[in-house]
Amino acid sequence: MKFYLFCSIAILISGCSNAQKHIQNIEKQISSSEISQTKIYNFDIIENESVTGKLHRFDSFASNFIIPRTVDVWLPENYSANKKYAVLYMNDGQDLFDPLVNKRKPEIEIDETITRLVSEEKIKDAIVVGIYNIPNERSEDYFPQKPIDLLPVKTKDSLLRLVRAFNKSFNFNSDDYLKFLTQELKPYIDANYSTATDVTNTYIAGASMGGLISMYAVCEYPQIFGGAIGMSTHWVGAVPSDGNPIPPAFFNYMRKNLPPPDTHKFYFSFGTKGLDMFYTQYEDEVNNVFNERGYTTNNVFRNIKTEGGNHNVPSWQERFPEAVQMMIGK
Repeated sequence: MKFYLFCSIAILISGCSNAQKHIQNIEKQISSSEISQTKIYNFDIIENESVTGKLHRFDSFASNFIIPRTVDVWLPENYSANKKYAVLYMNDGQDLFDPLVNKRKPEIEIDETITRLVSEEKIKDAIVVGIYNIPNERSEDYFPQKPIDLLPVKTKDSLLRLVRAFNKSFNFNSDDYLKFLTQELKPYIDANYSTATDVTNTYIAGASMGGLISMYAVCEYPQIFGGAIGMSTHWVGAVPSDGNPIPPAFFNYMRKNLPPPDTHKFYFSFGTKGLDMFYTQYEDEVNNVFNERGYTTNNVFRNIKTEGGNHNVPSWQERFPEAVQMMIGK
């Protein structure tokens, strides 16, 4: 604490050096990672006929950054500590494996799909970490924060006033959500499961707002995530409207922050029905942004339009096999 206060005073007088601030950030990250690795979490083994493989459920995964939430870790039936597994982190974890979690809608069948593709030798051996959303916090956790900071002050303030008319306590929390993923969850997963920890074996995925935060995660932490899957990526950011300043903010942010295409991959897809119909207008702009940054081949970038596709789980079931093969294909 004394060091922190000293630096605060020094900033006012003569400025702490960039090196000092960088060291502080590294120390905080290392400290958080070490704590995460040494914590003991209890989990339940979920066994029902709807789940293919093994499912470890952590009911309340603690965090210093966000509200604790459920995390599912899916393991293939033949999981072995003698192998190293690629890891796919997926948002909206309650929609992935177990239909008993949310009886109002089907699951995306991630477990069945990965089991089949591994058996067909189309993808690497992999485990999946599903991070549940908290419904009242979902938009705050998943809405990319830095693109909005690029907006003119008046535009940003007007946008926040509109949002807070519906949710008075709304605050952007995506940067803290990503700290949870990178400084707490991933270190725990790597310390307790047999994972290949490098960037070429670590990916993140989601649908709708979950697609936005996946894109944001790769841009903010390119040294950790090797690629993102965004199905029905919610480029509008909020309710679709004329003159919406949010999509251009996302695109400007990506122009400045996309990592190199020789080390990273992005998969996007959208349909033409339901909420997805509002994404079709951004197809060319998304393509332009990635092409400008060197993403010119379909092994590193895809933006797939599916005629008749919708903004729902059945549509995401259909798109996921192609997406995961692009990320961890053999």
